Amino acid sequence: MKNEECIIKIVSDKGFVQTFHKVKGKWIQTTHGIERIATAEQLLSHMLPLLVNGNNGKFKLEVLKKEQKIV
Repeated sequence: MKNEECIIKIVSDKGFVQTFHKVKGKWIQTTHGIERIATAEQLLSHMLPLLVNGNNGKFKLEVLKKEQKIV
């Protein structure tokens, strides 16, 4: 799967959702319906703590194909 084909979704146990997807070579972060450009380093800074420290049930990290519906 290529970066442009996926959506990275981080969901907290309180329902807070952040998504990241790549368009025309730029990562787009969406939070509370607001889209902003994010660097790959910013994306990693959100993902790596969840992967390294475990999420303790507080966060869920998902990678979806873009054609899948985001709920």
